[in-house]
Amino acid sequence: MDTRLVAVGDFKVATTYHPAPMYADESPLLVALHGGTYTSEYFAVAGGPLGSFLDVANRNGFDVVSIDRPGYGASDSLPDDENDFPRQAEILEAVIGSLIGELRAQTVVLIGHSIGGMVALEIAARRPSWPLVGVSATGMGARIPAGGAAEQLGSAPLEGVIDLPVPDREAVMFGPTGVSEIAREAARASYAPTPFIELKLAPVWAKERLDMVAAEVEVPVQNFLAEHDALWDSTPEAMADFESRFADGAGATATLVRGVGHSIDHHLFGAAVHLQQLAFAYTCAIGA
Repeated sequence: MDTRLVAVGDFKVATTYHPAPMYADESPLLVALHGGTYTSEYFAVAGGPLGSFLDVANRNGFDVVSIDRPGYGASDSLPDDENDFPRQAEILEAVIGSLIGELRAQTVVLIGHSIGGMVALEIAARRPSWPLVGVSATGMGARIPAGGAAEQLGSAPLEGVIDLPVPDREAVMFGPTGVSEIAREAARASYAPTPFIELKLAPVWAKERLDMVAAEVEVPVQNFLAEHDALWDSTPEAMADFESRFADGAGATATLVRGVGHSIDHHLFGAAVHLQQLAFAYTCAIGA
């Protein structure tokens, strides 16, 4: 494991390289972008006996770079008037570009959870010069339920950096079943104070940005939504809506994950999703 700060001008971003012990030459580099209220440690939390996303990926021959997005972990923070998802994408595109030449993978697949999924799609829409071949997202979609938890949180009279109480987090992040107490406790190590501006922007991103972003994405997109997602609409209609936005490009798939909540990775069924993400990533790399 190699942790370093990568500079984009005067801005520094914390990255951690997780090399696979038995690397497969055709495998793409997986770049993992966490969601709001978490650090990149999100991807190190094991939801069940098969391990975390990092465990499953490394064990199957995939190198992973996990990144603390701006405002999290050891990464620098952006001022509120600059901290939107297109700006984060601009910075992280440059970070990934500076890393890819030093690593052994020839292609890249972005793995994004929640806001990390939005930022991953924003990066893809920029059509980076480095060899991006796919995007796999969890916990984000095409529709936010009116009056739901996302809108309520985003409309709270708060500003600056906030730290949500653990019970409030867990009520949103976990489903009614499918979470072990071991995973629930382990996930707390990945919780982080959050720039509140993110929580304001997230509920309107799909309405304001998704069409424009989807029109520019040229690589395949894989998406998973939780049956018990407290933030997103995961009805069949909403998932078909997500797929339709990418119809003019390489296409998108949206899959319902039953029995889980928003943070799919931390549920017992998370590893099954991870294996599907790896199959998608490998297919994208071979196809490229």
